[in-house]
Amino acid sequence: SVKIDPQYRGAVVYVADASRAVGVASTLLSEDRRKAYIAETKEKYRQLREQRAGQQQERKLATLTDARANKAQTDWQNYQPAKPAFLGTRAFNDYPLAELVDHIDWSPFFKAWELAGKFPRILEDEVVGEEAQRLYDDARAMLEKIVSEKWLTARAVIGFFAANTLNDDDVELYTDETRNERQTVFHFLRQQMNRRNQAPNHCLADYIAPTNSGVDDYLGAFAVTAGIGIEEKVAEFEADHDDYSSILLKALADRLAEAFAERMHERVRKEFWGYAAAENLSNNELIKEEYRGIRPAPGYPACPDHTEKSILWRLIDPVTHAGMTITESFAMLPTASVSGFYFSHPEARYFGTGKIARDQVEDYAARKGMSIEEVERWLASVLGYEA
Repeated sequence: SVKIDPQYRGAVVYVADASRAVGVASTLLSEDRRKAYIAETKEKYRQLREQRAGQQQERKLATLTDARANKAQTDWQNYQPAKPAFLGTRAFNDYPLAELVDHIDWSPFFKAWELAGKFPRILEDEVVGEEAQRLYDDARAMLEKIVSEKWLTARAVIGFFAANTLNDDDVELYTDETRNERQTVFHFLRQQMNRRNQAPNHCLADYIAPTNSGVDDYLGAFAVTAGIGIEEKVAEFEADHDDYSSILLKALADRLAEAFAERMHERVRKEFWGYAAAENLSNNELIKEEYRGIRPAPGYPACPDHTEKSILWRLIDPVTHAGMTITESFAMLPTASVSGFYFSHPEARYFGTGKIARDQVEDYAARKGMSIEEVERWLASVLGYEA
């Protein structure tokens, strides 16, 4: 309604709920009602655009310079980052699926089936409880077959690298512990909302020691999948016209991939990086992320740029180590996959970048060696201005 309507002479109608689509389509096909409905809708959208333009003018963002000056402050001189057990990559070619089952977060599973509620309470819900229980029973039965008959294969690659923050918002990785040779650079975005109550403008780079701090820090990276072999099994179900089992398998593969990411992060904290070796959390506490460190992923709120996956793929090579690829739009294949970064700092937290201003887009484009137009295309959802 905001962007398409002014560019199209025909009717443009935004339908928020699929249940309304038939009624709207009927009105547009009606000779009696069509003309008045289109005129009314176009006027409504014109007012909406004016209102949105006014809101954007009111929502003034901080300059990038001011946002950087208001970054999260860390006492690097009194903090010693833990050194990982190894530097470089390590692959896991056939991870035990049985180990992942107990790490499944079931609440998103039910949400994917449009059943609202938290697990396990949803199983006793007055409205959807019976349906949820039936679905859960089917899922558990299929999980047993997935594990015992090895329908799927789980693979992963993790890596740890000597790293320091460069130019406020980038993280530079080195080829070895001498830190003399650069291996690659990850580029992150900073919040630009005007802050109150002395809250900082966060950027993921704030959680890695700066190059001029004299502190040797590290960054982790990972890519995991539980979807190897899924296409063959889905094809079997579809050949039998068993759409329910096909959809159920895809949903369970997604849950296993997320469980794999959770389990691998746990092992990173306790074994491979070891900065929380004494951690002893229940699965519910793990789901609530009551642990030290974060694992943000490219394309998500703290680092919304999907193109950083190309750097991640060159760094840890999930193609070779885990059979994972990325498309031109940076979607991961198999689809039941998760990738991202490991940050160990005790103050590291998840956040949303929010809207960013043109000065940061220009700075980001220069840092990445991309055109402003290309950056605007990939960051369209977080632009605080009309591109």
